Amino acid sequence: MSEIDLSALDEALDLLPDQFRGPAGVAGVVHRGKVVAQRAWGHADVAARLPMTAARRMPICSISKHMTCALLLDLFESPEVLAPLLPALLPNFRGPLPSVAQLCHNQSGLRDYWAMTVLHGAAPEGRCTLADGLALIGQAQRGHFAPGAHFSYCNGNFRLLAELITRATGHDFGALLEERLFRPAGMPGARLSPDMAERVDGVIGYEGNDEVGFLPAQSAISWFGDSGVSASLEDMLAWEAHIDAERANPAGLYQRISGPVCFADGTAAPYGYGLRRYMRDGRAVTAHGGGVRGFCSYRLHVAAERLSVVVIFNHEASAMRAAETLMAAALGLAPPAAPTPAKGWDGLWHDTETGLFLRTRDTAGGVRLHYAVSPVTLPQSDETRASAPDLSLRREGDMLVMTRTAENLTVHARRLHPLARANAAEIAGTYRSEEIGATLVIEARGGAASIGFEGMLGRGPMERMYPLAQDLWTVTSRRAMDAAPPGEWTVQIRRDATGAVAGLTIGCWLARGIDYSLL
Repeated sequence: MSEIDLSALDEALDLLPDQFRGPAGVAGVVHRGKVVAQRAWGHADVAARLPMTAARRMPICSISKHMTCALLLDLFESPEVLAPLLPALLPNFRGPLPSVAQLCHNQSGLRDYWAMTVLHGAAPEGRCTLADGLALIGQAQRGHFAPGAHFSYCNGNFRLLAELITRATGHDFGALLEERLFRPAGMPGARLSPDMAERVDGVIGYEGNDEVGFLPAQSAISWFGDSGVSASLEDMLAWEAHIDAERANPAGLYQRISGPVCFADGTAAPYGYGLRRYMRDGRAVTAHGGGVRGFCSYRLHVAAERLSVVVIFNHEASAMRAAETLMAAALGLAPPAAPTPAKGWDGLWHDTETGLFLRTRDTAGGVRLHYAVSPVTLPQSDETRASAPDLSLRREGDMLVMTRTAENLTVHARRLHPLARANAAEIAGTYRSEEIGATLVIEARGGAASIGFEGMLGRGPMERMYPLAQDLWTVTSRRAMDAAPPGEWTVQIRRDATGAVAGLTIGCWLARGIDYSLL
């Protein structure tokens, strides 16, 4: 076990406000069960000049997920005790339902319901009630892969877990969290705050960045299980100290949720029970982060070092990078190697199995890959290979092979020939998806294509569409109800035997393969 470099840690904490610019933030470190350093800076509400403190509560976002799983294992001997209640929550599902454990491990194959809000006409600042969310989840007729085959991040998995717990116990979910988790861990301020329109302790979340400025984020969604917990830095550091106190107890909740999990084929899975597992300099780390509109959070635990780090911002800078910076300073880890510029990787590719496009670009830091919610940069290994932890690319002539070990997924994508222009008028019209009960409209005006979605949440704004290749288009969702937003959607046009447009299939990494027919 390493000794903590307190001077380096203090210096790293002092640098956070400038490195991750925004209205305010909090950060703290627990070592061997004791708080060894913490900071609170900036303002919880800039207009009211309300200072941020370690006692002010903020949304901890998707960090809530591992608490949902801990509560489940505290209440029930096995997740599958709840399995008989699942069909009532997914009444339209065709085929084998996921197991309750697969919900815990993000292996259900269900589409993410917050991505689906876009297709149902939601405005980013619109209202989505608890009933709306459950209805969106319950409409699912199929997943985008067989349960247990792969990993796919899905907030709905954890909303279902919370519903199952509530129905099985007959008790309020927030009351259960307080009784079984928060009180034993010494977290007096932590509570369930499912309505994002509520300003807990006067803290406002902000959208924007240091270049364009910051504006208060407007969010009116309600959720629990997948998010919804509000806690102060003091509460979260108490949670980390509680984890350390239970470290030698094999029946301890954190010990149980951080144990090994597998995919259905027996391959080890790097995500389970609401926790990401990864290695850093030979040390096993369990962690989770999250974001909601105007907030970003991350916490990590290095069991071998008895070290925990918590970072929460009331803006959308990367709390993960901030937390890992503090971990590296505390443990004296070597900084990342200098990036190597990429060359010869510019290209557009099509993953025919998922229906999604991939874009690769040369950058000074490596190969920039656009595929999932956010782009990532991979260091180039040689002329045909680039890799990062849990992700690698390999070029084989006109094919791009992408291996995503964290998802138990290998993709073979063919090279596409980009179009500079396309006939937008040819695809204009109204399309209907019977599977999800939603409609979309494509309009062509002056050579430009725009798309608008309509469904149970309203009539959404028109968004621009851009041609990629023959019969392949992209729609960007940079702002949505949830953060991070879905990113880029792939729209693939379907034609009949005569070559006329008959329909389309739309999907993104979080919600793939939704078919629409031209009306």
